[in-house]
Amino acid sequence: MSRKRLLIFIVAYNAENHIEKVLSRIPKKVFEDYEYEILIIDDNSKDVTYQKAHDFKRKNSDMNIEILYNPINQRYGGNQKLGYLYAIENNFDYVVLLHGDGQYAPELVGEMVAPLRDDGVDFVNGSRMITKKNALAGGMPYYKFIGNIILTKLENFIMRSDLSEFHSGYRAYRIDALKKIPFEQNSNDFNFDTQIIIQFILSKFKIKEIEIPTYYGDEICHVNGISYARQIVWNCIQSRLHLLNIFYKKEYDITTSSPVYDLKLGYTSSHTMAIDNVEANTTVLDIGSGTGLIAAELAKKGCKVIGVDMEDQFKNPVFSKFYQVNIDEIDFEKIEKGYDNIIMLDIIEHLKSPEDFLYKLRKSSGMKSPNMIITTPNIAFILIRIQLMLGQFNYGKIGILDMTHTRLFTFGSLKTMLNQNGYIVTKVKGIPAPIPKALGDNFIAHSLLNINKFLIAISKSIFSYQIYIEIKPTPIVKNILEYTKEISLTKPTS
Repeated sequence: MSRKRLLIFIVAYNAENHIEKVLSRIPKKVFEDYEYEILIIDDNSKDVTYQKAHDFKRKNSDMNIEILYNPINQRYGGNQKLGYLYAIENNFDYVVLLHGDGQYAPELVGEMVAPLRDDGVDFVNGSRMITKKNALAGGMPYYKFIGNIILTKLENFIMRSDLSEFHSGYRAYRIDALKKIPFEQNSNDFNFDTQIIIQFILSKFKIKEIEIPTYYGDEICHVNGISYARQIVWNCIQSRLHLLNIFYKKEYDITTSSPVYDLKLGYTSSHTMAIDNVEANTTVLDIGSGTGLIAAELAKKGCKVIGVDMEDQFKNPVFSKFYQVNIDEIDFEKIEKGYDNIIMLDIIEHLKSPEDFLYKLRKSSGMKSPNMIITTPNIAFILIRIQLMLGQFNYGKIGILDMTHTRLFTFGSLKTMLNQNGYIVTKVKGIPAPIPKALGDNFIAHSLLNINKFLIAISKSIFSYQIYIEIKPTPIVKNILEYTKEISLTKPTS
């Protein structure tokens, strides 16, 4: 069996006193077990780190060492990006990150990489905090020790993870996994390490921690502790807001596939509100029915559901009848009549011309007046307002600023459009953010949801994540005229 290819990547900045020792401490067994290369990238050091690394290479010509020098300082995160791209482009199987200042033990390179090779792990995190007393014994300053514990607990809480440490710089990655991580979008600063952990968590890759020794020597710390703490906590929060589809961040846009839409049940949401407000044992026209998730819930209430969507669902048993059609081009005359309710959940914002669509729907209703339920994102939601104040307006895959949205609405603009197109608004409600979807079904999520609902009672326009509205169509003039003629034929003349 051929040996796996391993890149031992050393980030170096002003490490003239340590770089040769770090290189000499890498176990020879690693060179036997793997087809290896040692890559050193000197990040524009102000000392002779680069020269010392070349001195070592000349003295150890049997070692496979590549040394690069950044003419412009890329900073800690930016330097890592270069090394990981190098590993990907040169078809390595694994990459292990070492620091040129000797803070992390080169003797453990083999132990760091082994789980990638033997256990199918995607990311190995070297942790100094598995046995916490060893961190203090290794010289970790007490303020850093306490800060590490507090920050890691907070990060674990936000990310719903269970790592013993987020702040070690000793890492090993499987290249196949690293290729799927948008690490180039990360910060060039020290919070890069936190961001890449977040990305691996969001990707649901397999992470393993191994215990590493703590060593604090004469290396110079280049981290502003308070700024760093604030930034990494904000990175975690951003990732959760991204999942909540409130705040788009490209570095956390992990998947390349189309987003999966699932039901938001068990709490107040657009789905539960629509399902609760459709009367049992009625006929429902579900426009934009998707895979029938809502239809299945309505079927439990004894409803007959007619589905309309672009995706083929002809064989889906939850629909009594199904029409596959581009909703922008829908011809209601070809769709079965006799429905009591029409639901359009998060549909109207995707239409090229909601006005034309509403007219066709109104025309097809004739003299009948089915109850219609519409939900759509509220572009005036407080977090969008804050983003606008900060000069931000970022589209994402799903959420209020979905990349596929063609129209954006406030409560006022939606009601105005509906009224102008001949619809009577009968009910208007605000929908809270789907916080349990992002934070999990727990006490904190439901507490925040209740706070959001309380704020909606104060101001729907500011605090509603989505708009819930019920309407009834008025007949168009042509339908009234035809009905008038019909009634006139049967009305007694004397």
